[in-house]
Amino acid sequence: MTTDVSKIREHMEVIGADGVHIGTVDKVEGERIKLTKDDSGMGAHKGHHHYIPLALFAEIEEGKVWLSANSDVAVTFEEEKSDPT
Repeated sequence: MTTDVSKIREHMEVIGADGVHIGTVDKVEGERIKLTKDDSGMGAHKGHHHYIPLALFAEIEEGKVWLSANSDVAVTFEEEKSDPT
């Protein structure tokens, strides 16, 4: 287990405190975890990058990024970016 943000790597799975899959790390940008387009959001939100605030980061365990909030709460903090990058 580690709480070192610098250990967050591309393609790590992001999991809510309740064990529910939220997305896959694209990279860390500033104070946010950027999720991959292919594995973040649902419905009309699919195909967009979403961001989770690093303030919700709890730990890395078994190669997964665990958040301090349950998945239903964490997704309310997601920010969306719809440009093609």
